[in-house]
Amino acid sequence: MTVALDIFRALADATRLRILALLRSMELSVGELAQVLGQSQPRVSRHVKILCDAGLAERRKEGSWVFVGLGGEGKVAPVVAALDAWNLIEADHWAVADAARLAAVRADRASSAAGWFEANAGQWDAIRSLHVAEEQVEAAIAEVLGDLPIGQLIDIGTGTGRMLELFGGKARQALGIDRSSEMLRLARAKLSERGVEAELRQADLYALPLGDGAADAAIIHHVLHFAQQPGAAIAEAARVLSPGGRLLIADFAAHDREELRARDAHTRLGFSDEQIAAWFAAAGLMSARTETLEGGELTVKLWLARKGAEQLHEVRAA
Repeated sequence: MTVALDIFRALADATRLRILALLRSMELSVGELAQVLGQSQPRVSRHVKILCDAGLAERRKEGSWVFVGLGGEGKVAPVVAALDAWNLIEADHWAVADAARLAAVRADRASSAAGWFEANAGQWDAIRSLHVAEEQVEAAIAEVLGDLPIGQLIDIGTGTGRMLELFGGKARQALGIDRSSEMLRLARAKLSERGVEAELRQADLYALPLGDGAADAAIIHHVLHFAQQPGAAIAEAARVLSPGGRLLIADFAAHDREELRARDAHTRLGFSDEQIAAWFAAAGLMSARTETLEGGELTVKLWLARKGAEQLHEVRAA
């Protein structure tokens, strides 16, 4: 009874109901929530605290930013089901306005990242090398992927095509996707020069140009920290994997290098093992292996998952 009272008290405010609805679409910073709601950040923070205290939302600090997401499914799912049922009776007039402003927030995020990519495409590989020793990462990726032949390989966020250059030869078919036309132009030139046969397409990591179960292996290499919705990107990668297919993510461990947001357009300051494991589980993937690569400015992690295959979880440090 106490839990129910806490939940109903937390929901007894129109703003908090709007926040819950927004968080169903995506994880948002407190500043972005304030922008959508048209309210001050301190006021929004108070509402968020009440939702978090009731277990309906969760806060996660990244540097000077605080991101807010939905709370545990056990508390959130019954509330969401009730709200959806009631909305069938009477539509919420705030929903349309909030959805429009949320679309503007998404557009701002995407525009900022796209502008940075277009401006820095020519020095992309050099920028990566400033953060971590790529040779060490590439050797670890090769070891984790092993020598098993690959049918269809998809490199998600291919950039200048480095992963296709390294591993495309192991695949019967290799596909690289990227949102940036400038990145794809450079990748085509680079791969052609090196004699690598691969298909390149302009597409979004949230809408991959493959059917369900079409890929045997997917790589997301130093891309996830740019994603607005990492969980959705992982779920989309899982969708295109065949049973037993592998997803390999190479990215940074959680860190506090706040300057990377402004300087290099990072949306996320790395990831914890727990975050990645939760997204894997939600996407129907089983964590298979974790590698930790230290020694650079930032710690790099490799997370390997399989679709529908029982695997022991290995944790290694190098």
